[in-house]
Amino acid sequence: MMKSGFVIPVYNHGATLESVVSRLLAYKLPVIVVDDGNDADNRADIAAVAAAHGEVVLVTRPKNGGKGKAMNDGIRKAAELGLTHVFQIDSDGQHDVSRVPFFLAESERNPDAIICGYPEYDESVPRSRKNGREISNGWARVCAVNRGLVDVLCGFRIYPVAPYIKIINRQRLDGRMGYDIDIIVRMSWSGVRVISHSVRVTYPKDGFSNFRAVRDNLHIAGTFSRLCAGMLVRLPILLVRAAKRRKQGV
Repeated sequence: MMKSGFVIPVYNHGATLESVVSRLLAYKLPVIVVDDGNDADNRADIAAVAAAHGEVVLVTRPKNGGKGKAMNDGIRKAAELGLTHVFQIDSDGQHDVSRVPFFLAESERNPDAIICGYPEYDESVPRSRKNGREISNGWARVCAVNRGLVDVLCGFRIYPVAPYIKIINRQRLDGRMGYDIDIIVRMSWSGVRVISHSVRVTYPKDGFSNFRAVRDNLHIAGTFSRLCAGMLVRLPILLVRAAKRRKQGV
């Protein structure tokens, strides 16, 4: 029997967390919030949200480790709580949470798969961000030998917990901005299907981003270097799987 819940990693977005959490609580599912080593002001905002909503489970990291480490801690907590599936949602409020019921229904229909969002942008998206994203998506398809990966950077996706836990027990994932890429490519390598659907994404003019162009693009490049090396080792198996997907039309 499926049991789903949300995991929200939080770093420097304590001020927007209440809005995100209050909308998610309408779905009557557990909400795990991971405080990824925030400063005092953000930590106070996060603690206030947890105190105001008894349904929120708070996981606190003593220092910032990055989105990947925060998500791993959240997934482990989800496993402790008996959850079979985790819905990852970013804390910055950019994603359209009205898509949550559709994604949950898709996960019910495909419990063995990742249900992964891909961004449907409005005019607020920075052009540089959009172009850079397409480059990353192209490289991810190469590394995974999987043309079905529509977007590998969107933080709006549902993971089956069991295969995720197997991966993080065996190998170290990228802890920071390469995390979303790293986990979806590695889960694709392990044979987990990826089903993609759109979600509206808005970039508020006064919004704050943790992304730092030079530092994080270099970090992502390092992630792709490691994934390319891993792809070469697995290439015969991945080519067989790709051929099967083509025969099946997926």
